[in-house]
Amino acid sequence: MKVTAITEIISKEHVEKVRSYIEKYNKIVITTHLSPDGDALGSSLALYHYLSRKGKDVKLIVPNSFPYFLKWMKGAENALIYEYNPEAGRRIIKHAELIFCLDFNVLKRVGDMAPFVKDSGAKTILIDHHPYPDNSFDTVISYPEMSSTSELIFRLLYQLGECESIDKDIAECIYCGMMTDTGGFTYNSNDPEIFEIISFLLRKNIDKDAIYSNVYHNYTEQRFRLLGFTLLKRMKVYNDMHSALIYLSKEDLQKYKSTKGDTEGFVNYPLSIRGVVFSTFIYEDNNHVKLSFRSRGDFACNEFAAEFFQGGGHLNAAGGEFYGTIKDAIALFEAALKKQESKLKNASS
Repeated sequence: MKVTAITEIISKEHVEKVRSYIEKYNKIVITTHLSPDGDALGSSLALYHYLSRKGKDVKLIVPNSFPYFLKWMKGAENALIYEYNPEAGRRIIKHAELIFCLDFNVLKRVGDMAPFVKDSGAKTILIDHHPYPDNSFDTVISYPEMSSTSELIFRLLYQLGECESIDKDIAECIYCGMMTDTGGFTYNSNDPEIFEIISFLLRKNIDKDAIYSNVYHNYTEQRFRLLGFTLLKRMKVYNDMHSALIYLSKEDLQKYKSTKGDTEGFVNYPLSIRGVVFSTFIYEDNNHVKLSFRSRGDFACNEFAAEFFQGGGHLNAAGGEFYGTIKDAIALFEAALKKQESKLKNASS
């Protein structure tokens, strides 16, 4: 099955380096960032299936658990969750010959696994679409203009001449990653080649409607009760700066028996308010405060995240962190809004 009109964006040097590493090494590890999302898991599982079918001894290790609505993907049950079994994770990493690092740009994004990946002695390949990758990897395949790391995995297989190796399982994982990292193809998805890729994946007999349902029609009851509470009691709108904030304390999350994945997508809801171009979600995690940012149009929330909250990401989707109380995080956020007032007032949607 041929794919038409797909630009070979990955350098031939990098493609051949990946090819040579796959041919040379047998013990391969795939890893991704903390709190894996649809793109992290989709790209990792797609590559996992491809390498497994080539007879490689491949292990997928994720830093911590992932949402229940992603567990339907084939192979998800084989992922080793490092936080649950760090000893096994360290042992596998230590003996790896090749490590693929997917969907993150700096090694600290794999949490407690980072020093062991760094010291493993294995060859490392970074495949990612976030800006400003560090240079601690042997090979860096980084294209921030791509919709997702899953799209990059497809493009890598395409340039390796391995399109015929993409079966239904691989295609489902790639599609899931592309879909979730574009909000169901509602942002960062205007490149016509994205839909050439989707057309190819559909010819592998994937059911895109079922994939959407598996992800977005698979939430728990407590998620909706928590969402209602959040929008009613924990939302602030800054009309003069076209911005909105929602926030949740640890007590709020405990009250509604929140589990991993229950707050997924909350940050997007305020963007549906007329005039709002910048939305922020602040919530308490175990030992710090996390922030998610989304924007419409030309307001760069990745720059906002980097300047004020040690974060980064894409133009319209970014994240950050704060070490202190949620009250102080909100105060810093509001002060940061004031500093960005002119940009926000001039932002277009």
